[in-house]
Amino acid sequence: MITVKNLSKHYGDLVVLKDINADIKKGEIISIIGPSGTGKSTFLRCLNLLETPTGGSINIEGVSLLDKGTNVSKIRQKMGMVFQSFNLYAHLTILENLTIGPVKLLKKKQEDADYKAMELLKLVGLAEKAYNFPDELSGGQKQRVAIARCLAMETNILLFDEPTSALDPTMISEVLAVIRRLAKENMTMMIVTHEMEFARSISSRVFYMDDGIIYEEGTPDQIFDNPQKEKTKAFIHRVRSMYYTIKSKDYDLYDLQAEIEIFCEKHVISAKVSDYTQLLSEEVIVMQKDFSNICLQLSYSEKDRSLELVCESSGEQLNPFENEDNEIGLKIIKAHCLSVDYIYANGKNIMTLKIKNEG
Repeated sequence: MITVKNLSKHYGDLVVLKDINADIKKGEIISIIGPSGTGKSTFLRCLNLLETPTGGSINIEGVSLLDKGTNVSKIRQKMGMVFQSFNLYAHLTILENLTIGPVKLLKKKQEDADYKAMELLKLVGLAEKAYNFPDELSGGQKQRVAIARCLAMETNILLFDEPTSALDPTMISEVLAVIRRLAKENMTMMIVTHEMEFARSISSRVFYMDDGIIYEEGTPDQIFDNPQKEKTKAFIHRVRSMYYTIKSKDYDLYDLQAEIEIFCEKHVISAKVSDYTQLLSEEVIVMQKDFSNICLQLSYSEKDRSLELVCESSGEQLNPFENEDNEIGLKIIKAHCLSVDYIYANGKNIMTLKIKNEG
């Protein structure tokens, strides 16, 4: 139903979308995930020309959206968009919000539009609110009305731009339940969402966006259980990292220890683990031969609470785990780590310590 090729979007010197390529088939449910500011919402807005692309092409059911002769309004009628902020007409009743489009744009008879609107309100569980005004509804109810309003226009494609981000946690489930019901009815949907479990359960495919591109795509099992690229892995496992660079043997140990302590406190890692993580960082630094360019990376995964310390140093290959002079340091490391690993790659010695995160 949708074919996107080489799509780009620039705002002056700011490049938001670089080179988006995608094919979406009828009945597919595409969840779009990724960090904030990576172009997810802009991608959706380009699909119905709420944002004008800088380059590339978009075809909707075989019609070129960017062709000068294309009736964009007619295409938009096939593609409904649900926003974060509902965008209901405050001066109209819920029923009138649903019927104004079909009557004015689709030229439906009022009685036919009313009948269809009531059926859709039943679908989203809000028939009893037909004669209420938007300000009398909760956020979750307003969002369900917004979905019904899109369906009233007889759309074939629904675009959701973070439909639950403006809602309280108690209201999120009612909106997601409606989207799940639509999924069972073979509606083609593209959903920008931060609800990872929802994306996993409902999607036929998942797009992970980063740096203005679809960085990785696949089935929910592929993306959530076996991501192939590092940025995807970090996002899925909600990995948080701190970096510390050392340029000489006379580095500020107390500053490093303070950074580790702050990092651990921020991610609710126990004081005990924080203390021996500081000790481990000191030990791996002592093992280095070249202090001109040492980089420490401490990473914490919110998903499985794993803690990892990576030390990279420049210079000739030298495995510190095989150096007999490091015997005491190695005993300390092994006492507090689940595993240790060493590789030499691209002129760098790389030590990886998986730290026990207990208590």
